[in-house]
This record gives sequence, C-alpha cells and structure tokens, in this order.
Amino acid sequence: MPTAEPRRRFVIASTLTLAGFVFGCSRQSPAVAAASANAAASGPVTLVEFSDDGRRLRSVTVPKLVKSETEWRRQLSPAAFNVTRRAGTERAYSGALLDVHDKGVFRCICCDTALFDSATKFESGTGWPSFWQPIARGNVHEHEDRTFGMVRTGVSCARCDAHLGHVFDDGPKPTGLRYCMNSVALRFARAT
Repeated sequence: MPTAEPRRRFVIASTLTLAGFVFGCSRQSPAVAAASANAAASGPVTLVEFSDDGRRLRSVTVPKLVKSETEWRRQLSPAAFNVTRRAGTERAYSGALLDVHDKGVFRCICCDTALFDSATKFESGTGWPSFWQPIARGNVHEHEDRTFGMVRTGVSCARCDAHLGHVFDDGPKPTGLRYCMNSVALRFARAT
C-alpha cells in the first residue's frame, strides 16, 4: 500500500505556496513603499506646465502632493486607486484611453500634471496606451521595480508619485522607448 507521505508533502508545500502568494499580493510592493516614503520626505518639485493642445507654458516649482489613503480613495475610482496608489495594472485592452488618437494631452488622474502629448502616442499592440516619450522629462519619475520576480523601470508622476506604468526599450524611433501606461492613471484633455 502506498504511503501518505508524498501526498502530505504536496499538501503542505501547496499550502505554503498559496500562503506566500496571498501574503505577497496583499502587502505593499517595495516600489510603492519607497514612493510613499519619498513623497512624505521630499520637498518641492519642478514641473513644466502645458496647455491642452501641448503648448509649453512655463516651468513651476510646486510642493509635492501628498494625501492620505482615505483622501485618495474619495478622489479616485477603485481601479484608479489600485493602479496609482498600489502599483496595480489594468487588464490589457480594457482601458478607455487605448484607442484615443485625438490631439491633446494625457494628464495625471491624481494631480492633473501633463504627462504625455498625443503626438507621441503609438500603437504598440500590447493592450495599453503607449508613448515614445513623456511631454517633459521632469514631469515623470523613473525607478527600478523588482516586483513579480522581474526587474523593470516603473514610471510615476513627479508631482504626486502616482504609479503610471512602465517604460521599455522596444519602442519606435526617435527614442526607441515604449512608455506603457495604464488608462486609469491618466485623464485625456482634448485640445480645443
């Protein structure tokens, strides 16, 4: 008669794996924890302001925008909160801004900072809005993201530290970059 030992080991290993997965998914990622700590500790930030038609207006120095979790939850939809404040990701091909090709500016859903000009948007085939460069280098912050066992470059809003998505080096010319953003992290301001 076969022993129950292999089955017992399998059940124990499966339970420990599931517990590790649940714990790992429920805690804040290192990137989000670092961004939260940086937001609380940092001073003002210099940004470039743009009109909705992509015209550069001026550089401004503003305080870092810091709000409590309760304030963010009141302001944002559950999906936008999960992406911007918890470094989540929306499902591919589910975002409302994926097929937007009008002239305008993509702004941060949390603080309205101008992030991407529609002139730099392209079809990447990945299921997320993609851009080959930000509207101004100082309006976004890039940082190392080691979640899910990968090393990626995370992209966040420089003013409020909202997680926007990631940048990859497989984009088109002239930069060769693909800023792969979550629709729920952005608001499209159509040029008037």
